[in-house]
Amino acid sequence: MPTDAPAQAVLPRGCGVALVTPFDAAGRLDAEALARMVEHVVGGGAAFVVVLGTTGEAVSQSREECLAVLRRVRRLVAGRVPLVAGPFGANSTASLTERFAAYAEALEGYAAVMSSVPSYVKPNQEGIYRHFMALAEVAPLPILLYNVPGRTGVHMTAATTVRLARASDRFCGVKEASGNLVEGQRILRDRPRRDFLVYSGDDPTAMALCACGADGAISVVGNAYPALFGEAIDGALEGRLAAARRANDALLDVHPLLYVDGNPAGIKAVLARLGLCGPAVRLPLAEVSEATEAALGRAVLQLEAARAPALA
Repeated sequence: MPTDAPAQAVLPRGCGVALVTPFDAAGRLDAEALARMVEHVVGGGAAFVVVLGTTGEAVSQSREECLAVLRRVRRLVAGRVPLVAGPFGANSTASLTERFAAYAEALEGYAAVMSSVPSYVKPNQEGIYRHFMALAEVAPLPILLYNVPGRTGVHMTAATTVRLARASDRFCGVKEASGNLVEGQRILRDRPRRDFLVYSGDDPTAMALCACGADGAISVVGNAYPALFGEAIDGALEGRLAAARRANDALLDVHPLLYVDGNPAGIKAVLARLGLCGPAVRLPLAEVSEATEAALGRAVLQLEAARAPALA
């Protein structure tokens, strides 16, 4: 794993995993599966873990459930890697400031909180800037900005991201999930300080952004293949581009299938095939269709066969 992280960086460089929240068939937290998942991703070399992000289905869980998951993952990880708490996206700045206070105890032991651009209301860039500056005044931990226009309906531009990085050192970095490599490169070129970390939040383009100078990725596919996708990311960070491309190429056919029926339905279908957790998701998400399940099954079998020919 890369070792040249900035001395004051809140989080390490490398491949983080946006952890799924496993549910049983009745829709309750599957504590045993959660423990398996934590061991799988930490043992697989994840540089850090994001808990209750988009992939963790935070929006479909109650406050009490979210607090319980944050506490349980903290106990399971037991300090082995840094943790980021992800349930801090909202379309109301006021409600989000109140949420920070309600979550304070559960955030003990976490390195940062992740907060997405407000969804649905589609603020302009000035509104996005003021929203995050208001959060910086009250957040109990450093804030990892999260730009995911495919979900929020609005894109936080590179210029706004850089403006925030310049305005406050409470912003420790950004998860840039637009998939726009040019915007990512603009952030990398213009960021005012090296301890403002830039992570790709788009698995298919993550290796490319890391080759351009990003600090790592926060991955969905890393739930299933933390070591393999970690090699794509770490290889790009360390200049081992041939090895990075080989690892990245192995996952190219898996990436698009994970999103056909929504995230995390796709990755949970893969995890179920690997025996790590069940496929259950909470409404309004639904499990993947039979066609998607079959396509994912073929892709997983091909990937497993390529990695271990004896299994074919």
